Amino acid sequence: MIPNAPEAARMHSTGSGRRNLLADAWKLVFAWTWATGISLSAMAAEPASTTPESRFLRFDSVRSSASFEVRVLLMFSVDGQFGSVSGGVHIENEQARVEAAIDANAVSMNRESNEKWVKSTEFFDVDRHPQIFFESAPFPLDQLRQGGALPGTLNMRGVTRPVEFVLEPAKCEQPALDCPVVAHGTVRRSEFGMTTRRGALSDKVELNFSIRVLAPAAGSAQP
Repeated sequence: MIPNAPEAARMHSTGSGRRNLLADAWKLVFAWTWATGISLSAMAAEPASTTPESRFLRFDSVRSSASFEVRVLLMFSVDGQFGSVSGGVHIENEQARVEAAIDANAVSMNRESNEKWVKSTEFFDVDRHPQIFFESAPFPLDQLRQGGALPGTLNMRGVTRPVEFVLEPAKCEQPALDCPVVAHGTVRRSEFGMTTRRGALSDKVELNFSIRVLAPAAGSAQP
């Protein structure tokens, strides 16, 4: 049956409306797809976050050393060499932190009588405290080259006290690898329970360190 004019107009209007709705829907789909594609592309372009670089360089105990010196009667000095120095350097985000354990039980001096004395309860008391421990505060890694203050804590004879050593400027581009890292500082023995012979022996004890580390594995960053 052929529709009359009003009916044909109504059907044409309905068809046009459906076509407009479909066109609008496709526009929305296209817009969403385009926007999502841009968003995903932008996310893909962003660099992946990296975790902070963290590594540990172990001391070369064979080539590292620690020593002490104390003045007697303000006239001459008595010095000795500690045993092995173990520990290492923690490095993270261009910051370094040192942990060291020093063997006081293996101290050596030029006279056996002096060795027995410094190992006794009057001085290092090695039977009860065979090791001396040092832990630094974090410091800029480049300070190993430039030198500067090295604050931290020292545990000696079971007593922990804040101390500050001095790092000497390095004499090479890769300190601790191509040349030693040298540090020194003074502590007061009375602060660690060594209170005898005050008239004959200075209260100040000079500590000296020369540190090297083992070469890192191939591909690892250098200090």
